[in-house]
Amino acid sequence: MKTTIKEAKHYINQEVTIGAWLTNKRSSGKIAFLQLRDGTGFMQGVVVKADVDEDTFQLAKDITQETSLYITGVISEDNRSDLGYEMQVKSIEIIAEAHDYPITPKNHGTEFLMDHRHLWLRSKKQHAVMKIRNEIIRATYEFFNNTGFTKIDPPILTASAPEGTSELFHTKYFDQDAFLSQSGQLYLEAAAMAHGKVFSFGPTFRAEKSKTRRHLIEFWMIEAEKAFCDHNESLEIQEQYVTHVVKSVLENCKLELNILERDTEKLEKVTTPFPRITYDDAVEFLKEQGFDDIEWGEDFGTPHETAIANHYDLPVFITNYPTKIKPFYMQPNPDNEDTVLCADLIAPEGYGEIIGGSERINDLALLEQRIDEFELDPESYSYYLDLRRYGSVPHSGFGLGLERTVAWLSGVEHVRETAPFPRLLNRLYP
Repeated sequence: MKTTIKEAKHYINQEVTIGAWLTNKRSSGKIAFLQLRDGTGFMQGVVVKADVDEDTFQLAKDITQETSLYITGVISEDNRSDLGYEMQVKSIEIIAEAHDYPITPKNHGTEFLMDHRHLWLRSKKQHAVMKIRNEIIRATYEFFNNTGFTKIDPPILTASAPEGTSELFHTKYFDQDAFLSQSGQLYLEAAAMAHGKVFSFGPTFRAEKSKTRRHLIEFWMIEAEKAFCDHNESLEIQEQYVTHVVKSVLENCKLELNILERDTEKLEKVTTPFPRITYDDAVEFLKEQGFDDIEWGEDFGTPHETAIANHYDLPVFITNYPTKIKPFYMQPNPDNEDTVLCADLIAPEGYGEIIGGSERINDLALLEQRIDEFELDPESYSYYLDLRRYGSVPHSGFGLGLERTVAWLSGVEHVRETAPFPRLLNRLYP
């Protein structure tokens, strides 16, 4: 019976064959322990000299790291294993020998590992991070499909920029200027006027020369937009969505969280409603905490966001930022014309902003005024203005950065480990 490591639990006391790679091994005179992986998980194969022929036992002792093989044996219960079972090996068939595999069990520097990212992905912890990433994506589709959102795919090549062109990658689109998308939001707004509730999931690009542990040049965004929706309703959707994702990871990635030694007690605290603090109150709080460098009208940096998040120990919404530091399309706050109806969701434990969202301007004249104030080309936004000309309605939306969310839930320090092949300021390989 051919199976996988993940499915081997269904074959206790039965003989199976698994296609796998060897990640590590140790042996004594009479027994060899093979650490195996097959993409679905990691398992130990035990080769007892007395139970196999001489050639098989010698092969088990000589086999090299990352050699691919078919391994046959009986699945037996083992409470010491993370899986609860292991294989009592009967035979080994080599598929392709690997020699001088560069990532050995010893410690390697980060740059070396990033240069070998195509191989580093095979390691147990990196495998666990990617499984958590996959679960977040699965739970995302589940949440939006179950709540009546329609998936819409905005273009990656665009003629205009939602938040200005200073941090965008420029390219030529035949004889026109084009940019790699920094957000699908404007297109989702158009789609929301057709479908009511929409979401997207795709790559976005920022030509921002940042080297922090929170930034990537290419990252994936989950964005959502809803017609007939005000700012407060949007915040409720955001916290329901994040809570659903956290719960799904806790339920379906127990093994991976354990491999990463993640403190799940902190994640288990994530329940609705999330605390909310206005930008004004956040500035006052920071000053009380000794942050004399922050003044009203300035954006928050990493230390500021971390201090606010640590105070609540939960994801926290910072609402109503100053108009001048936010994009042109955000709806003014009726209670304070110097601020807008927006919020950033700050993750706990120093992981920073994972969601940015707002109510959008729905008045044509005001949007035209803002486009002029931001010195944007009205012709490039004519389709966006059309949404206000033909049946404009109150609408709101948000975008969640996938890699920062993966970093938070998996507990890894740097977002470079949360993308399969991260694009960083000085890294375009592999």
